Amino acid sequence: MDETTANNRAALLVFYPFDFSPVCTNELCAIRDAEWFQLTPALDVWAISGDSVYAHRAFAEEYGLNFPLLSDSSGRVAELYDVCYDEWENHERVPQRAVFLIDSERTIRYAWATEDALEKPDFFPVKDALETLEAERDELGPEDVELVVEYNEEPEQLT
Repeated sequence: MDETTANNRAALLVFYPFDFSPVCTNELCAIRDAEWFQLTPALDVWAISGDSVYAHRAFAEEYGLNFPLLSDSSGRVAELYDVCYDEWENHERVPQRAVFLIDSERTIRYAWATEDALEKPDFFPVKDALETLEAERDELGPEDVELVVEYNEEPEQLT
């Protein structure tokens, strides 16, 4: 976060429970396929779960994820954002599904969280918050980015 904010960039933090679970896989592949995340200047996307770096590496490679997956195996980061299950599916300290947009001043510009691990986030409000942030920076106007986020029942593996 220090490097991102020092470079006047925003961060999109996407908390999710587990690598390879169907809903999480679908969500992260939707982010991978949403060009506006990649085409938005001054934005870093990070996904965070309690899985190990080894599971993250295998998950990212299998699905061609083009953003970092961060390991919060102790649940401390999720707890700081108040999105940590005490116990879920017989696992302790698992991140809830949540999305935060944080600007370069470390102000949370958008927050969404759910206790329902099967609920997927709506990224249109994220786009709106990002457009507001970018308009304030005067780097990018809302007309410059088209939002397309598609959830597929069966995410495709990239080969």
